[in-house]
Amino acid sequence: MQQSSSFYGLGIAPQLLETLDKLNFKIPTPIQQQAIPHAIEGKDVMGIAQTGTGKTLAFGVPMIQRLASTGGMGLVVLPTRELAVQVDETLRKLTQKGTAVLIGGTSQERQVQALRRNPRIIIGTPGRINDLLQQKLLRLDQVKVLVLDEADRMFDMGFAPQIKKILQVIPPDRQTMLFSATMPTEIVRLASGYMKLPIRVEIARAGTAAETVIQELYVVPHNDKLRLLEKLLTEYHGTVLIFSRTKHGAKKICRAIRTMGHNAAELHSNLSFSQRTRSMEGFRSGAFRILVATDIAARGIDVSSIELVINYDVPEHAEDYVHRIGRTGRAGAEGRAITFASPDQAREVRDIQKLIRTWIPIAKLPELPPARILPQVSKNPVARGQRGFSRRRY
Repeated sequence: MQQSSSFYGLGIAPQLLETLDKLNFKIPTPIQQQAIPHAIEGKDVMGIAQTGTGKTLAFGVPMIQRLASTGGMGLVVLPTRELAVQVDETLRKLTQKGTAVLIGGTSQERQVQALRRNPRIIIGTPGRINDLLQQKLLRLDQVKVLVLDEADRMFDMGFAPQIKKILQVIPPDRQTMLFSATMPTEIVRLASGYMKLPIRVEIARAGTAAETVIQELYVVPHNDKLRLLEKLLTEYHGTVLIFSRTKHGAKKICRAIRTMGHNAAELHSNLSFSQRTRSMEGFRSGAFRILVATDIAARGIDVSSIELVINYDVPEHAEDYVHRIGRTGRAGAEGRAITFASPDQAREVRDIQKLIRTWIPIAKLPELPPARILPQVSKNPVARGQRGFSRRRY
């Protein structure tokens, strides 16, 4: 199928076409071009495409159009709170019929109030959706369209039992759509049991990294990582997203970056939802040039202008590498992804290269700045202000 030069000809209703045009959505991405016509016809769709290629519109436009003709409700299930909020922001621009976001970490009462307004589309995470179902505060017997977004991640995170509970209370004659950047065979087999002869739309083979991202690898001893990071942050002046494998690591890296004189925020699950929201909004607005995050952000950030992604730690799962580097080079723009690997992590790097079917070039280590002395606040609150700093070098 040739790439369409506009959304016209995909079966989209005139009113929705006008809305897309006003929102400056002019040219459909490949996943949108191929998935939308099938979904508008009411077929079940399994969409696989690189992250950052517009999957939200690929299921959002058909869902809104189908609900306008059939009535009923749409349900979008996602693995993280950040993704739910992000999808809601997009869908609210396309429909005036109302949405409700059901996620943990925020007021349940406000969410119940939103449900009482009879929203056309519900967007939520499996845990909160099941909580409200058990409390009989939510009914899903009117769901006509179900979307499982980032389906592989949800199953990988252990949400399969909760998803099955949700499916038990949704009418079997619903339309079901699954979208993700990676779709392992076992997940396809499990998900296919919930669908009726799904149309598989695969724009890029599962695990394909975005072509617009320049990838580099530094083999660096663990003790030199912060020094290399300092060097890179002086060379790159745009927006930078740094991934840490652990919450403690993210906090430590963020503190070190601030000591270097840069404006940075952290994002991980030890923060409250409001704190995470402030970090995200500050990063989007430019209040923070640098964001240090765990993999909670690998699929929950939609910032089009990220210049550089740094994998300070090699991800635990090779699939997460695809999602991490997909935060840069979005919407056709060029991006750069740099990974730090210690000499004993050759196997992890090979696993990533096998998944993405690409050899990641190894960059020569530059001359690193001298070791810096970092202040470390004492964990003893009484001691703070007296002997609250120990001297630690990196």
